[in-house]
Amino acid sequence: MGTEELSKYIEINKNIRFGKPCIKGTRITVGDILQWLSEGIPASEILDDYPPLKAVHIQAALAFAARREEIVKVLATV
Repeated sequence: MGTEELSKYIEINKNIRFGKPCIKGTRITVGDILQWLSEGIPASEILDDYPPLKAVHIQAALAFAARREEIVKVLATV
């Protein structure tokens, strides 16, 4: 998922959740989704518990985190 496609699903707004990246139209952060997945909560359960979320939002959160990780690796080598 490229940057342009990610921007369809994720936004950063300083007035929502202190500027953390959130799923558009919600207050659910990328970090929330990553935390739930890391705790072993299946994506299907997350989707059941949070009806505004769709599978593409979970995919976007994972892609966003992966992209951020790549940026951190690049900065660390500079």
